[in-house]
Amino acid sequence: MTLMSLTADQTVEALRATGEPTRLRVLSLLSGEELSVMELSRILDQSQPRVSRHLKLMTDASLIERFPDGARVFYRLSSDPLARRLIDTVLDLLDASANEADDRRLEEVRRDREAAAGAYFERIAPQWDRIRSLYVCETAVEAAILAAAGEGPFERVVDLGTGSGRMLTLLGKKATMSLGLDLSQNMLNIARANVTKAGLDKVELRHGDIFSTRLPPQSADLVLVHQVLHYLADPAAAVAEAARLVMPGGRLLIVDFAPHTLEHLREEHQHRRLGFADEEMRRWLSEAGLVSSAPIALPPDTEGLTVSIWTAERPAVAKASAA
Repeated sequence: MTLMSLTADQTVEALRATGEPTRLRVLSLLSGEELSVMELSRILDQSQPRVSRHLKLMTDASLIERFPDGARVFYRLSSDPLARRLIDTVLDLLDASANEADDRRLEEVRRDREAAAGAYFERIAPQWDRIRSLYVCETAVEAAILAAAGEGPFERVVDLGTGSGRMLTLLGKKATMSLGLDLSQNMLNIARANVTKAGLDKVELRHGDIFSTRLPPQSADLVLVHQVLHYLADPAAAVAEAARLVMPGGRLLIVDFAPHTLEHLREEHQHRRLGFADEEMRRWLSEAGLVSSAPIALPPDTEGLTVSIWTAERPAVAKASAA
């Protein structure tokens, strides 16, 4: 059911769905980020079938949303405003220390996830551009990115998860200044070498977190998130942070994979999500205050992955008419 408005029966159903200790723990965990069944089972220290029964009950009550991603299933809190009001009210009543053990185990899951991803990126940094182009013609992707970005010139370009700095070298000559953030120092070192080789001197490279960039709001007229979201535990939060940086009249470009079923990318290349649907991306961009353009799909020449480019703009501030 969709909670456009709550009848008495719907209210009772929703309250029943929250009225059990494990389900309250799940809601508290999902208030922080989306999690897979496997991760929830580990954190709750319960079997997957038992956790799945709780999840089904809460999904049926529209408190949480289930979304398959390849062979895995992830859960997040409902996007329905009335459901979120009810959840927030219930969680506000809980003792903040009630789920300390769950919070510790969630941190362990995050640390393991980050350690695996960090080790991967440090290991493959020297081969990153080659690996990135395994599944689609990179020349076609970059031509589409240039077209979607527009002619410029740009006052400030920000590349989140800059990796080897390829987006900076691709667009840097059109920008007054550019900034690239990445969590991998090894990647940043490679980006510095590539930027220098390209003859770009107005580029700043920083060690930074895509979820908390610490950059001023609405401070860039072009923001890029290139092949980053599929590694993240909370891609919606990363989209929101990227959108926060876009100035009025500015543009956000997100480049990533369309939905696919190549499960081996999880283990071999640390992918967390197997692509993103246009509808999902459009919703995240709209919730962040941006207006989306039609997405661009770039299928591979042979069997493999389709690359999608999503473009969105922050509406320009209308100039006040002269008195």
